[in-house]
Amino acid sequence: MKSKSSLIAVLAVLLVGLMCGFVHAKSFRIIIMQDNKGVAEKFTPLLGYLKKNDFSADFVTAPNYAAAAKMFANGEGDAMFSSSGVAGTLIIKELAVPLVRGVSKEGVSTYHAVILARRGGAKFLGTSDFFKGKRVIFTSLASAGEFYYQSFADIKNIKSTVEIASSHGGSIDALSRNAADVAIVKNLVWEKRSGNYPDIEKIGEDNGENPEMALMVSKKVDAKTVAELSRLLLALKNDTSPPAQKVKNKLDIQGYIPTTRTDFKHTLTLLKQAGVTKSFDYSFKYQ
Repeated sequence: MKSKSSLIAVLAVLLVGLMCGFVHAKSFRIIIMQDNKGVAEKFTPLLGYLKKNDFSADFVTAPNYAAAAKMFANGEGDAMFSSSGVAGTLIIKELAVPLVRGVSKEGVSTYHAVILARRGGAKFLGTSDFFKGKRVIFTSLASAGEFYYQSFADIKNIKSTVEIASSHGGSIDALSRNAADVAIVKNLVWEKRSGNYPDIEKIGEDNGENPEMALMVSKKVDAKTVAELSRLLLALKNDTSPPAQKVKNKLDIQGYIPTTRTDFKHTLTLLKQAGVTKSFDYSFKYQ
């Protein structure tokens, strides 16, 4: 009798373990890159919206673009809201596909790089010679940052000093403090903050657009889950329920639109010019 009771107890423990494993497997993991305080918090209402529609999801936070990319590559997430540079890298590595991206209240869903310097200097004419002898600052693995800088064919022969900032805003701050001569940042960040930096001006810009914060989904995720997630996110725009409104207000978006590899045409060209291949290890070497 005692032996039978012990067997039942063991089976019960195994059953609980299997159930817990099943519950964990059902939770969809979305990586959020939190380069600035409060970024993950902005996305939190999205979890409530998905849960309301019977889609269980959790967020996994990463401190920067490089960490987020490596976490995704290591299978620590099923999807990731990603900068276009990391998103394009995941496409080239054949690890993920784009699903949707947000459209701002102003109708914007793309961005490009702008080159900043203190007022009164020379204009950027689109060649790498401009960076020679200068202290250049930008965010790592960003289309409007490191990838743009690395996309110049002869950039390795240009003697400039490179500094990596944790965010686009950090690059602008460094430039303002005279800790750099040139900053390469996202135009959307500069446009929101330009009024706070009267000593800085835009001296040039990239001529191509990159998708803003696309949701990249691992190729390992089953088609049914991808279709359901896509359906829910695309429905957000016309959903007037309180959970949906909270998402749109917190993220300052109208809703989401479908996003495909075609939308990354400029980004992928930029990355390939920068030398990104399937074997790229998410870092560049500087002297």
